[in-house]
Amino acid sequence: MTREGTKAPDFKAAASNGQTITLKDLKGKNVVLYFYPKDDTPGCTVEACGFRDTIKDIEKLGAVVLGVSPDSLKSHEKFINKFKLPFTLLADEDKKIAKDYGVWGKKSFMGRTYMGVNRTTFIIDKDGKIAKVFEKVKPEGHNWEVMEVLKTLP
Repeated sequence: MTREGTKAPDFKAAASNGQTITLKDLKGKNVVLYFYPKDDTPGCTVEACGFRDTIKDIEKLGAVVLGVSPDSLKSHEKFINKFKLPFTLLADEDKKIAKDYGVWGKKSFMGRTYMGVNRTTFIIDKDGKIAKVFEKVKPEGHNWEVMEVLKTLP
């Protein structure tokens, strides 16, 4: 897992806004990079809608929100339209970004073990360093935790 105080791994990904986004492109902005398992599932929807509902406040704090999952751009588009999500989702179909950030790993559900995305959020400061890592994120109210940290950043 990428740790607080270290340089955030750069990435290049196809984005739901039709562009290709790299972390370098966002230098000078605080970035909320949140990894979630799957579009339009209960926990992922709660988390995304939380960010949606406070996006104006997050933007006032000088931050941009990017959601990352292994889903395709087509899946992201449906998710965005269904829940009116006003931020960009990145398609990490080859799981490279998840692996680079150390959030791709073993999971278990109902006695079954499988590989997947561990719900984790990274707050990356304007200089590209990781200011905060939230591991094992609880979707409900996570947006408020993120805003509290953003308030402490220059």
